[in-house]
Amino acid sequence: MKRALVLFVLLSNLYSFNLLAQEKQKETKATTIIVYGSDECHHCIDTKKYLKDANIEFVFFDIDKNPDALKEMLIKLRNAGISTQNLGIPVIDKYGEIFTNSGNFEEFLKKLK
Repeated sequence: MKRALVLFVLLSNLYSFNLLAQEKQKETKATTIIVYGSDECHHCIDTKKYLKDANIEFVFFDIDKNPDALKEMLIKLRNAGISTQNLGIPVIDKYGEIFTNSGNFEEFLKKLK
């Protein structure tokens, strides 16, 4: 009986922690653009410069150096129904809207505003 109670309390705490983490993530999404890319990618470098010059708040994750960010990006792409075959970077999470650089780079940049 004690084991069941301890297990219940532990699972309840984990569930509560998960809800708090999800809420924190929603807050971040609502106020910050997330850029997934690489420091070696010229479109990623140009995107970061564009956002800085426009004074748009963003967070950049280098998917070459951060495997957790890569996983997160792939999950977001899958959930958005975007194919990961022939994927172009950067990938943008603009307040929950996911899109990639898949053609005209100037049009891509316009979506960031």
